[in-house]
Amino acid sequence: MAYETVMYTKEAHIATLTLNRPDVLNALNDTMIEETLTVIDGINRDEDVRALIVTGAGRGFSAGADVEYLESSAKAMIQVPFTETGVGRHMRDKPTAFTISKALRQLGKPVIAAINGVTAGIAISIILACDIRIAADNARFAMAFVKRGLIPDGGASYSLPRLVGYGMACKLIFTGDVIDTQEAIRIGMIEEVVPPEDLMPHAQALGKCIAQNPPLAVRMAKRVLQTGADAQDFETQVNREVYIQNALFATDDFAEGVRSFLEKRPPQFTGG
Repeated sequence: MAYETVMYTKEAHIATLTLNRPDVLNALNDTMIEETLTVIDGINRDEDVRALIVTGAGRGFSAGADVEYLESSAKAMIQVPFTETGVGRHMRDKPTAFTISKALRQLGKPVIAAINGVTAGIAISIILACDIRIAADNARFAMAFVKRGLIPDGGASYSLPRLVGYGMACKLIFTGDVIDTQEAIRIGMIEEVVPPEDLMPHAQALGKCIAQNPPLAVRMAKRVLQTGADAQDFETQVNREVYIQNALFATDDFAEGVRSFLEKRPPQFTGG
């Protein structure tokens, strides 16, 4: 399928979604949002895909929301009843940039953000919704919402404090300052920094490493990590782990993992 604002490729169980409006630093508009969500939905239903890489074309990952998109969203939201229920209904009726973060978190496969160049505003929310973040050493990050008279959205107020701590999240959000990759990795916003020319090869190698593992176990690991971040107590989370582990004991991939270990050969996982 041909897309206007994104590119999608798949090779060896690795899907790559590229935001593709390089002339405007991949700023999100209605078309890009709709196409991105379409691609993510297809990936979720494609059992052949075991990992997703999200990146941007050209000089940046994404400068955030397109100004025209912001203005049209503001006009539309003004018409919505000023309640959480009313806003939630509007977001279901018309997908927004916020919906991308939710879709990535709920995707039953690991998501790697390969971050090149500028990443600002809602684009920060998108990379925070990914499971692993790798950045080129020329990347820059800005929680620029406050510079537009707004608060962080797309789940950033949930994700950012969990990665960098409450105080550092406050500093980034209240100032809107730009930080480089060395600061981003120091505070825990990203996991790795590589030269720009190594960004996609490194992300693809990581995706391949993940894809070699049993897909159901990886999917369940993602789920249990997410629930663990919000668990009310240790025992509740342990019970959740036991429940999932018992289900995995019955899979073909578990049996293959044991056999391959005993036979001293690489495992061949099928997802069964």
